[in-house]
Amino acid sequence: MRQLLSLLVAAWLLAGCGPSEPWRQESYVFGTRVELAIAGVPEAQARAAGTRVLQDFDYLHRTYHAWQPSELSVLNEAIAAGRAHEVSAEFAGYIREAQVAAAAGEHLFDPGIGRLIALWGFHTDEIRPRVPDVGAVQALLAQHPSIAGLRVEGRNVSSRNRSVAIDFGGYLKGVALDRAAASLKRDGIAHALINIGGNVMALGSRDAAGTPWRIGIQHPRPQTGGGAPLATLELKDGEAIGTSGDYHRYFELGSRRYSHLLDPRTGFPAEGTQAVTVLIAPGEKTGMRSDALSKPIFIAGREWRAMAQKLGVEAVLRVGADGTVSATPAMQARIKIEVPDLKVEVVQ
Repeated sequence: MRQLLSLLVAAWLLAGCGPSEPWRQESYVFGTRVELAIAGVPEAQARAAGTRVLQDFDYLHRTYHAWQPSELSVLNEAIAAGRAHEVSAEFAGYIREAQVAAAAGEHLFDPGIGRLIALWGFHTDEIRPRVPDVGAVQALLAQHPSIAGLRVEGRNVSSRNRSVAIDFGGYLKGVALDRAAASLKRDGIAHALINIGGNVMALGSRDAAGTPWRIGIQHPRPQTGGGAPLATLELKDGEAIGTSGDYHRYFELGSRRYSHLLDPRTGFPAEGTQAVTVLIAPGEKTGMRSDALSKPIFIAGREWRAMAQKLGVEAVLRVGADGTVSATPAMQARIKIEVPDLKVEVVQ
């Protein structure tokens, strides 16, 4: 279902095609479709710059993969064995950054619960519908796994808690957005759109006339919206959006949906929310923040507004478990609802 937003982006980029049509490239990385659109430069320059970005995405995917052999999996093995392990300076920096992001959201988003994610069967490319034994979930929760339990001294990482295992899902795509933006700028690209499975960052505009990049926000239940996107908005230079939804990685048993977005307080998939989209203003680590900050807002459920305020996120669009749609004033001012007769509650 992630493909819908990607296809929508592609469709809007095709609008008004001609000499100024952006160069586009697609790939499949991080378990999702990735799209690059580059405007304002010759095709050869765009292709070379885009290739470097996609190569870096592949490097990140291979280096920090949670369940295939990688530098991250080697560290997790060392933690489980009670050993300290030396990692790259880059990896150590990412752990520290993720620790700060997790603490800001009261650890509702916690990259240290990789074993819990694996217990639910989400550490696989093909998800099977199976609810884990409740006793096993409770036993793991009793060990209090958290990225806060990692000690980083220079490049050495250790933990007294062997139940900690890193999973950078929900963080790494945002990092990739920031790295891609920096790479493109180094290559002289001022106008581009980077889309990693619904985590999107804009640079400049889509053509010489200054036409903004226009994107769609996926409806979490497409059949309800008649196949239309839930909303559209125009991204300004340097802005990014991030969406967390229960339709990305999930399975169903009976009439219940079990999402990969787990609540560290209960050990079970978070309830009360279908999707959350955040819009992040240009600034430092905009991409990372767009990815990591949507998770605690999603998991917070009915307390989503208080969590957004705590995190300093002004623009939020949320779809509750019952399908009701809410938006903060800042987001309401930016979006165009595309589903006929859909009412949006504006939450101050």
